[in-house]
Amino acid sequence: MEIIELSEDNFKERISSDKKILIDFYAVWCGPCKMMASVLDSIKEEIKDCEIYKVNVDECPNLAREYGVMSIPNLILFQNGKVVKNEMGFKTAEELKEFVEV
Repeated sequence: MEIIELSEDNFKERISSDKKILIDFYAVWCGPCKMMASVLDSIKEEIKDCEIYKVNVDECPNLAREYGVMSIPNLILFQNGKVVKNEMGFKTAEELKEFVEV
């Protein structure tokens, strides 16, 4: 499974799925965001019931503002188009696995 980058054009369509959707709000210049990307890559096959996407806050400032992203990395878990959980900061693989459990 590849982690796909979303834009403001396809964001709403992707989060409206009935699956769990994990969005990683990040920036390319952010050190902790790069570490988070590595962790997401390492566990993406283990969390089968959750799709993972990323959103670059510099390219999608309206989405960042709409979802109250004030610090990055910021992880938001959606289900049926609604926010279920929202946490900022780096997470370990174990913390991420727990985060996507609803």
